[in-house]
This record gives sequence, C-alpha cells and structure tokens, in this order.
Amino acid sequence: MSADQDLYAGASDTTEGKVFTVTGQDWDSIVDGLAAMDDESADERIVVNMGPQHPSTHGVLRLILELEGETVTEARCGIGYLHTGIEKNMEYRSWVQGVTFCTRMDYLSPFYNEMTYVLGVERLLDIEDQIPEKAQVMRVLLMELNRISSHLVCIATGGMEIGALTVMTIGFRERELVLDLFELITGLRMNHAFIRPGGVAQDLPPGALDEIRSFIALMKKRLPEYADLCNANPIFKARLEGVGHLDLAGCLALGITGPVLRSTGYPWDLRKTQPYSGYETYDFDVQTWDTADSYGRFRVRLAEMWESLKIIEQAAERLAKLDGAPVMVADKKIAWPSQLAIGSDGMGNSLDHIRHIMGESMEALIHHFKLVTEGFRVPAGQAYVPIESPRGELGAHVVSDGGTRPFRAHFRDPSFTNLQATSVMSEGGMVADVIVAIASIDPVMGGVDR
Repeated sequence: MSADQDLYAGASDTTEGKVFTVTGQDWDSIVDGLAAMDDESADERIVVNMGPQHPSTHGVLRLILELEGETVTEARCGIGYLHTGIEKNMEYRSWVQGVTFCTRMDYLSPFYNEMTYVLGVERLLDIEDQIPEKAQVMRVLLMELNRISSHLVCIATGGMEIGALTVMTIGFRERELVLDLFELITGLRMNHAFIRPGGVAQDLPPGALDEIRSFIALMKKRLPEYADLCNANPIFKARLEGVGHLDLAGCLALGITGPVLRSTGYPWDLRKTQPYSGYETYDFDVQTWDTADSYGRFRVRLAEMWESLKIIEQAAERLAKLDGAPVMVADKKIAWPSQLAIGSDGMGNSLDHIRHIMGESMEALIHHFKLVTEGFRVPAGQAYVPIESPRGELGAHVVSDGGTRPFRAHFRDPSFTNLQATSVMSEGGMVADVIVAIASIDPVMGGVDR
C-alpha cells in the first residue's frame, strides 16, 4: 500500500469496477478519484457505500448507491449488521421468558413486540376471552403512549438529518416525558417485558393516572409546535414534498403498511380493520394523506399522535373506574405467581409477599417454583395475530409442540418489509433525497435483523 493512499476514501477494484467507500470526507475526494481514472472508466457510474455506520441510515443499515453525478441510478440495502438471534433464542426459553427476548427487537416500540407475541400465546392457550378488562385497557394505554414516543423519534431524527435541529431537540424532550411514564408504570424505560401471557406484570402504581393526565394536558400544548415549525415551512416542504414517492399500487405490491401506506390515502389500520384488545370500543379516526411522499408520511404521524392522545385519555378514564381490579388471568396454572410489591427498602418484593409464598403453603411454594423454572404447557398448534405498530403490521407466528417452550417464533416486522421500498423511493432522485426517503420509512434495525 502506497504512503499517499487514503485508507478511508480509497478506491478498490471489484467485479463491478471502481467502488468508493466514503466515511465523512468531502465529496471532492470522490470527484478527484473519478478524475484520476482513465477516460474510458471515467464514464462509468460510481458505487458508493453509505453506512452501516453513517448517522443518517437510522442505525446499522448499509446502503449501496450507484451514482451518476449526484443522481442515484440504483439503491440497494445491506442488512444483518445487528443480528441478535432473538427468534432462535426464544426456542430455548419458557413462554413467559420469550417476552423478555422479543421486547428488544424493535427497541423503539417494545410494547408492540410483546403484545403480538402474547396475543399469539393467549390464542394457543384459548384464554383470549379470560383476560381481565383492566389488563386490556393497560395494554392499550401503554401501546398508544409507545406510538407517540416512537413517532416522536421518527420526526426528531428525520428533522435532524435535514438540518431542522429544533425539531430534534423538542422531539426528544417530549419522548423523555413518555419514558418517564413507562418507568413509573413498568419500572423500566425500555425493554419492559411487562405484557405477559394472561395480562400484565403488575397494577398501576399510586399516582400514575394523575401523571398520565398531566402528560395529556402538556402534550396538547406541545404538539402544535411541530405543526408550527414544519407544516408550512417552505424549506421543510421543499425537502420532503415529492421525495420518496410510492403510490398505493407500489405499497400493495411490496406489502408495505403503516404511515407509508396511509400516506397514499388508503385508510388501512389494523386497530379498525381487525380490532384487538377492545380497540373497537375506543373513539378515534384513521389518519391518511393523499400525496404518497415523505411529507405525507410526516403529516400522518403528526396526526396519529393526536389520535393516540384521544385513546390514552379514554383509557385513563376507564382505569379510574377499575381501581383494584385484577390485571392477570384467574387461572393459577398460567398466571405469573409473583404479585409484585415494593419492600420497605425500595427494592424487590415486600417481605409480606415473600412470607406468604415461603411460609404458608408448601404446595404453593412448589407450584411457584415449577411455574417459574419450567413454565406452563401450551397446547400444540400455531397462531398468527397481527397488530398495528407505529411502522405498520407487526405479527408473531407462534408454533407450539405442546411443551413449555415455543417450538418456533417468527415475527413479521414492518421495518423489514418496508425497507423493500428503498430502491423504488430513491432511484432517480438525488443523494440528499435518499436520506429523506429512508427517514420517511422509519426503519428500526433491531426489528429488521432480529
């Protein structure tokens, strides 16, 4: 290797010609490299790797771009850099422990990962009608809070990538408020493992409803700021309008769902079309736009946050009437035995609860031990229950062979499916428009690679 060769923006010979890997250098380095070629190869297109460490690829996504000048002639996705083997690991854990794994897939919407998996397990157990009402309402509440936090990250990071830094700072400001609520209710800000087969892990803590109502009131004041900053902003609109265009026929051909699909004007939302967890009893509207571009997807997400606030408000009213109601199925052969309570030291279970398990009944202690270590058995069969995540249709295909562990769990993650649109949205546009198109898809690589 010669001393004057650039390690970080060098050219290498491949079967496709010259390939340039650019990592933070000026675009001039590519231009100079192209000019240094002989006349015959100078007419060829350049292949540029963007990512997987690039800040504008929404995680560890590699984009292979073929360019003519600044125009993208071909765009391909390189995935697999965040592969965690979650689905395979779930085969070696009990049905309840599976929740701890799948919550980490799409780490921006963990409750949805838990929910689709748990709904599949409950269908195999045939206990869908036995889930307590309070558990169902708490699930809806947490999912809609999660929809807001996920959309906030999408809008914030998308704004940051095009230079709208104020959108980024206020987006994460509001997301912190949602994560504070998650921490209050579940004890964790992410990766909760809170939605369990049969219900939820524990009841709402004291004061939670007051905090939720305060959040709703504050968000009604904060959400209009996004509209004021972006909706009619000529610079913002110039970067997003007409960029990443994908019409209804393209979405249907590629199986694309969520805000990308609804930005074409098609009101497909599983909360309305295939309701679950009592969504049919809540008053809200499916939000659509008619431009089928990045701007339309931004407007859909902004409007959906308002609808989520409406659902959260209704859920909070219902929870106020269900004080003291159970949050786990009554069947003790399925229900997680531990009734969580904080001890006087602020940690762990209270001594009264431990004394009840350990000292009052040997049979109860044995049952507790067996259920925690081995888990319950699920009848042989398979189930697929899709739900509407912030990115589209998220479903878990759960297969049981009659044992205490999943025989197979496979997830239909919307980020993985929606990424198919990268080439369609990007080819023919400029390099800068690739960033906007990817941001409008809102992929989360943890869900893509799993």
